[in-house]
Amino acid sequence: MALANYADLLASIAAWANKTDMTAVIPDFVAIAESRIARDLRLRQQITTGTLTTSTSTRAVALPADWLEFSNVVIDGDPSTSCQFVATEYLNARFPDESYAGRPFFYSIEGDSVLFGPMPDDDYTVNIDYFARFPDLATSSTNWLLTNHPNVYLYACLREAFLYMFGDERAARWDALYAQSVKDAQKFDDSATHSGSALRVRTL
Repeated sequence: MALANYADLLASIAAWANKTDMTAVIPDFVAIAESRIARDLRLRQQITTGTLTTSTSTRAVALPADWLEFSNVVIDGDPSTSCQFVATEYLNARFPDESYAGRPFFYSIEGDSVLFGPMPDDDYTVNIDYFARFPDLATSSTNWLLTNHPNVYLYACLREAFLYMFGDERAARWDALYAQSVKDAQKFDDSATHSGSALRVRTL
């Protein structure tokens, strides 16, 4: 059976689990699996560029809806300023008084917002590179991960299906297959990123 889209995946889960009476809950397995995949995978195809805009009235800026993790945060300008991640506790201790404002050079994450320190003294454009969540299949029907690594999706969903039906013991098999498929996908991606060569330190 092909695994080209969301409908295919739903049908495959039912077939592999040998169950025809789980139509109502199978979409839940996919949603739970997608949350787990979002935590486990960081592939180059997920890297997305975008911009944020700071405000002088707050140090918080809403994160993109599909954000998972930053790879680069730079305050635009001449010169540009690369921001360093710090814990929120450090940011609060370093800049406890919001009356102190300036060009930010630290950032932290709190809830669904990125916090800048010091308090921005202007409306800065922030150039960001970040790992984005793959579009969910219920909305988009398909995505890059399903097309290129359908086993990641299938095994993650079957783990949830067997956990629902039988509990931990029988779900463990699919959990192990999922973990291996994630490892293989990440290894393949890392290898492709370095063109098949091991990283080497260049000497002058």
